[in-house]
Amino acid sequence: MAICPDLSGQETIFIKRFLGKAGQMKQKERTRASQSSKRKAFTLVELLVVILIISMLAAFVAPRMFKGLGKAKADIAKARIAIIENSLARFYLDCGRYPDDSEGLGVLLVPPSDAEDRWNGPYLKQSDLIDPWNNPYIYVAEGQINPGSFDLISLGADGMDGGEDDNADIYND
Repeated sequence: MAICPDLSGQETIFIKRFLGKAGQMKQKERTRASQSSKRKAFTLVELLVVILIISMLAAFVAPRMFKGLGKAKADIAKARIAIIENSLARFYLDCGRYPDDSEGLGVLLVPPSDAEDRWNGPYLKQSDLIDPWNNPYIYVAEGQINPGSFDLISLGADGMDGGEDDNADIYND
């Protein structure tokens, strides 16, 4: 069976060989293309190994990060206590006295009735009276931790007296 009836026998053989090689070349190109497309993607096993490694790293690093977060909150509480102490000192300079227990820290925001003319506040913002754990700071006029002065207390993460680590109470110095 001739490919083209006008061609001689040698030309027909040449064309068959050429077409055969061209077909083989196309087949090789298809094989290479399919192999390269397989190499571009990750296998499921490779993805699972990467996920396993990342989760193991997270399991070791996360507790250390959260431990540092608790210490940072305690440091913020100490800094806010210093701000409140400064505000109480300015209140003392303006009004000639510290607030008593019944007035509490509210006199730093709203003037007391007996010192409205001398009060130059507000001495701080309402948000400064809340510790990092969203609990109000406690003011004690006759300090037990600081005898002869006042105590400012943050009850820590648990919001209760006592505790250790993140739950430890924080006092003014």
